[in-house]
Amino acid sequence: MSIAKDAKGLIQGAAQGLMAKAVALAPDAWVPGGVPDPLMGRQHGHVGRAVSRIDGPLKVSGTARFAAEFPMERMVFAAIVFSTIAKGRIVNLDTARAQAAQGVVEVMTHHNAPRLSPPPVFMSNPKAAGGDNLPVMQDDRIHWNGQPVAVVLAETQEQANHAASLIEATYETEPAITAFDEARSHARPSEFMGEPLHDEKGKAEAALSASAIRIDATYRTPRHNHNAIELHAVTVAWQDGALRLHDASQLVSHTAWSLGQIFGIPEDKVLVTSPYVGGGFGGKCMWQHHVLAAAAAKLCGRPVRLVLSREGVYRLVGGRSLTEQQVSLGADADGRLKALIHRGLTAKTPSNVMPEPFILASRSAYAAEAIELDVHSVELDLLANTFMRAPGESVGTFALESAMDELAEALALDPIELRIRNEPDVDPLSGLPFSSRRIVDAWRAGAEAFGWSRRSPMAGSRREGEWLVGMGCATGTYPYYRMPGGAARLTLTPRGASVGIAAHEMGMGTATAQVQVTAERLGLPIDAVDFHYGDSRLPGTVLAGGSQQTAAIGAAVIAAHRLLIKELLDIVGNDSPLAGVKPDDVACRDAGLCVRDEPERHETYASILARAGRASIEVTGEGPLPLELMHWSMHSHAAMFCEVKVNAITGEPRVTRFLGSFDCGRILNPKTAASQFRGGIIMGLGLALMEETQVDERNGRVMNPSLSEYHVPVHMDVPEIDVIWTDIPDPHTPMGARGIGEIGITGTAAAVANAIYNATGKRVRDLPITLDKLL
Repeated sequence: MSIAKDAKGLIQGAAQGLMAKAVALAPDAWVPGGVPDPLMGRQHGHVGRAVSRIDGPLKVSGTARFAAEFPMERMVFAAIVFSTIAKGRIVNLDTARAQAAQGVVEVMTHHNAPRLSPPPVFMSNPKAAGGDNLPVMQDDRIHWNGQPVAVVLAETQEQANHAASLIEATYETEPAITAFDEARSHARPSEFMGEPLHDEKGKAEAALSASAIRIDATYRTPRHNHNAIELHAVTVAWQDGALRLHDASQLVSHTAWSLGQIFGIPEDKVLVTSPYVGGGFGGKCMWQHHVLAAAAAKLCGRPVRLVLSREGVYRLVGGRSLTEQQVSLGADADGRLKALIHRGLTAKTPSNVMPEPFILASRSAYAAEAIELDVHSVELDLLANTFMRAPGESVGTFALESAMDELAEALALDPIELRIRNEPDVDPLSGLPFSSRRIVDAWRAGAEAFGWSRRSPMAGSRREGEWLVGMGCATGTYPYYRMPGGAARLTLTPRGASVGIAAHEMGMGTATAQVQVTAERLGLPIDAVDFHYGDSRLPGTVLAGGSQQTAAIGAAVIAAHRLLIKELLDIVGNDSPLAGVKPDDVACRDAGLCVRDEPERHETYASILARAGRASIEVTGEGPLPLELMHWSMHSHAAMFCEVKVNAITGEPRVTRFLGSFDCGRILNPKTAASQFRGGIIMGLGLALMEETQVDERNGRVMNPSLSEYHVPVHMDVPEIDVIWTDIPDPHTPMGARGIGEIGITGTAAAVANAIYNATGKRVRDLPITLDKLL
């Protein structure tokens, strides 16, 4: 079986390799993005304008309903009981007192839970959404410390919580591997999204040995936990054989399909809606609470609301895994890289497919002559880890960019100059041309705006009273992604248009930006366009993740727009000024179509529909396969600048200024984009200075499962953050835009660490940088 599986993998890998080579060599015009999107030019003034979020009034007035705010008749409330061992089996669950407690309707355990199939783990199928592939409450087995062992349903949340506290569980423990050092001898090669986390160019070790200047250091990052403002929640009901969920979700279509697989019902019998999400960052996918709530509703025959407590999020929802990274850099006396080696270890579980891919940024960052990149992983009996904002890049850039700062120090060279000297002309590994790379512009604009020239190159030389002051910088990079499955329904009426796509709004301004884009594309006023999303009945299988949702939506709307124009031209009739015009020769303006080179030949949509006797036109377009990713090397970039003060007596670090200078293609909405950039930077400050999930390695128990013990940045921790950008369109992406959701966190931790070194002369290579490491 294993041999057959390996052979199949080799065949698939070879086929993908041949396809990638063919696409790389194809003419630009044959590839999506080969013909620039007309929206790169400012036509009607909608794209590029700072428009306030259209969902803002609903949220500030409290009328926007989140997943835990949908009322249902006869609804019961759920509370979960979590295991307290890492591995073993349940010997006994004493639920008698809980079942007799006031208001309790049902107690669900593995004894009475509906029979279910295991969740399809994420990436095992295009629509798979499971955080792991473990069966949900189907047997007495325990796989991690915090696994749900019982669900109490009661008339109120308080009654459910109280009854859950009355359940007593006894276990038979089995040996578990919960310590990273214990597992490191069993490390093995890793994959990410079906591709090996291993790259080589040249003989890196030999090139390193021959280099005039060498840096070799190990950097460590801890586990991180998801802490979105909105707790994970779901309101569930079975209605006429169909499963209905109000969810807090980043992937409604994936969740609908996956739940259909688990419960053995057709996908169209599962309806998932998620109109508003209070933060996602990779954690609002499908976890066991979805399955438990649906199973409990089926068991008791009543709707169920299940809201995880903050502790419950730590027990049940995966986060970022720890890493141990070695970076070795070799350079000549002028600072040009001869060798770049980035390798190390991370941890995952046997039940998921998510090692922390910390080498991703190193693949395209610098023009080293020889490169070796590798991630090995160990398997621990813990909660399955998952995606967290900029998986891989956020922690990988901490190591790489700290090492670049150490190299600059060894060379007595300005850190920005070192980075610019090592700018690649083409992708260092694949040799593909960059679709657009203006990071040098971002560096120069950022250095001027931040006042980099005032930085002292001598560490520890600047002091203000008892505070040591320093500046640091780092490169941030995140790939452009566009996942398959994007589809959009475009409906045109005499009054305007609407777009429907199973996409998501998690606070980043998706709905607002897409209304701007659609209005621009159709030549309509913004208030004449509606955007419908967050509903599994809508077309498309769109994941809000990987900073790719804008591209996925954009490509789908482009496809739908082309179909719409074709259908409009099919019905214009011979009396129209557009008679005989081909689709490629028309443009949209003033709520209608015109001939591109003869704008006076124009007819409104209302006129075309009226003449044809049509009340509306509805088309559904599907985005093409993302072959552009095989034809160009495509990335967003950032130049990050940080100023810190470190108290010479207490060791307390404070970030006093921060500036991010971004190269992300066209900025669709400066107001929402600035918010995204700043939000990513703030998460990066937390990563640098305070965030750490602490696990008792004796038993796999998370020890700090609350915001009083797991620290995230608050107002007093965050200075004024400046953000600027190049706003130079990428000619090969929809709208000329690249992703912005995750670029803000990449490079930030390294910029902070490098600033702290400049202030104190102390190099901290283990995150978070707490005051005990600076005393």
